[in-house]
Amino acid sequence: MPHADGAFSFEPIAHKWLGLADRRLLYYSDLYRSGRWTRYYASQEEFAEKMHEAVKAAQIWARLAGGRGLADDGQADLRPAA
Repeated sequence: MPHADGAFSFEPIAHKWLGLADRRLLYYSDLYRSGRWTRYYASQEEFAEKMHEAVKAAQIWARLAGGRGLADDGQADLRPAA
């Protein structure tokens, strides 16, 4: 994010929020892979809506941070849950 000399850069803050959004996305991915989502959500549609919100938030923060997050580069599905 370009900024004028002496101006405050929001890029470090955006990167912190991107990290949080990516962790949230990994959490939802793990819930799905392990099947634990059934304990917390009444229907698959309800869980899918929350998962979609997590993906969308991670993509938005990645764009604001000027980089790529897990949702943009397909790393949200890193490995199967044990």
